[in-house]
Amino acid sequence: MEKAIKEIRLVDMRASEEDGMIVEGYAAVFDTVTDLGWMKEVIDRHAFDNADMSDIVMKYNHEDSVLPMARTRGDSLQFNVDDHGLKIRAKLPDTSVNRDIYTLIKEGVLSKMSFAFTVKSDEYDYDTDTRKILEFDKIFDVSVVDVPAYETTEIYARSKEKYEEEKRQYEEKKAEHKKLELEKEKIKLMLSL
Repeated sequence: MEKAIKEIRLVDMRASEEDGMIVEGYAAVFDTVTDLGWMKEVIDRHAFDNADMSDIVMKYNHEDSVLPMARTRGDSLQFNVDDHGLKIRAKLPDTSVNRDIYTLIKEGVLSKMSFAFTVKSDEYDYDTDTRKILEFDKIFDVSVVDVPAYETTEIYARSKEKYEEEKRQYEEKKAEHKKLELEKEKIKLMLSL
């Protein structure tokens, strides 16, 4: 399974200093159409129900080279799947990197989130070019991101090569689907004669 990264605009992200550096937001939102340019994508409300979310790390720009900002294993990162999506709450440990990121969130310079995942099951509507993610397999991280791939949409942030390969595979599946639909129509037509 290919690990994917999904960028999401933070919704109601708040920074609070009352109990330390606390940030809240949504790393994923349900029933919102994401336009990948060649295909749309929607996350089903139950997609997280059986996902492995046993050890999620909060990162900056999905970077492994930057120290983690928070983690579920250490209870500095908590999440909740509600009616809107995957909501996170993090109490950022007092590090110089976290202080900088916290300040940027508080000032509104950083206002978007993303998450990295693998998919267990999905379905495609080739007529509308829409993929619906029905079930996630594993959630690897949630990230605060500074430069999304598309400013006005929620979009996967993949390498260009992976993006092109996924697009090629989708187009092949869509062509197969259309071919099968034409065959079904021919059979129906022949049976009606």
